[in-house]
Amino acid sequence: MPIPVFLTRPQYLALKDEIDGAIREVLEASNFILGKQLESFEREFGAYLGAGHAIGVGSGTEAIHLALRALGVGPGDEVLTVSHTAVATTVAISSTGATPVFVDVDPATYTMDPAQLGARLTPRTRAIVPVHLYGHPANMGPILDFARRHDLFVVEDVAQAHGAAYDRQKCGTMGHAAAFSFYPTKNLGAYGDGGAVVTNDRGVAEQLVMLRNYGWDPDPARRYYSKIKGVNSRLDEMQAAILRVKLRYLEDGNERRRALAEVYGEHLAGLEEVTLPVEQPWGHHVYHLYVIRAQDRDRLQAFLRGRNIGAQIHYPEPVHRQEAYLDLGYEPGSLPETERACREILTLPMYPELPPEDARTVARAIREFYRG
Repeated sequence: MPIPVFLTRPQYLALKDEIDGAIREVLEASNFILGKQLESFEREFGAYLGAGHAIGVGSGTEAIHLALRALGVGPGDEVLTVSHTAVATTVAISSTGATPVFVDVDPATYTMDPAQLGARLTPRTRAIVPVHLYGHPANMGPILDFARRHDLFVVEDVAQAHGAAYDRQKCGTMGHAAAFSFYPTKNLGAYGDGGAVVTNDRGVAEQLVMLRNYGWDPDPARRYYSKIKGVNSRLDEMQAAILRVKLRYLEDGNERRRALAEVYGEHLAGLEEVTLPVEQPWGHHVYHLYVIRAQDRDRLQAFLRGRNIGAQIHYPEPVHRQEAYLDLGYEPGSLPETERACREILTLPMYPELPPEDARTVARAIREFYRG
């Protein structure tokens, strides 16, 4: 039987009665945009994180974009982020009119290396967007210290780290705002696009409520009156209802992911050609993806696929080397750890319902590849 990198169907089958009931409730209410389900999900998601405000939007990309706009970031500004991430992070920054400026990553966590921030700082720098990648938090302590010293905003990209924590504080609650994606494969995934911005700043939250809905004044008496230039980016009632069900099982799913990571760790230990993911002392990893470094990575990937084992690369080409962003002027070798990671990383199957025996099968195949 094939072992895919990710499957959404097993979770649906496990929660079928609750999810079907939530969908039916929305259909019967016949209120599909900005209704009770969204209000409830925003309240429940904020409480789960320990944050003051959660604002549902159309996608994780829009969450970053609107969070930056709500903080006043726009044309002429620069935003420090990483090139080793989904291109959506960069797209969101560019959409504000600001310029993304790339910082190299730490080779152990693949997240922003705080020691490299100073070299990228200019008088135009306005914000930092650290990415909590693969389920592991970025090293937020020194990032936040740097931001405070230089009067910069921090918007956390938490698209891959629902439930992860830095020094026991949930990711998404440390910066001025945070962006979440609810794409179906995320640890907390909808059945379509969706996202949320989280903040403890009431003024920022009020801006976001207007920005996501054409810039309309939230006062019902002033419906159809735009106070600011906004967009259409709203988390709909159907997705909110589904997410409310799934949120109740997020912690359990994350613990299953951590247990599967232990299986991989046990059965791949001692294999010198492979570097396993490492959880830092200050980090709580939730393994959105299980990513190894591997010698002869491309041949290993082909070998695993020949055994019907899913193996992907997240991400094969750093953003600064992609055609759309060559105009930023980064030369090959300018971000050495980022570029080395892209040559060596490989994503193994990981989702909460993955049978542990399948993880052991994947590990045996990797050992067979290297040992012959």
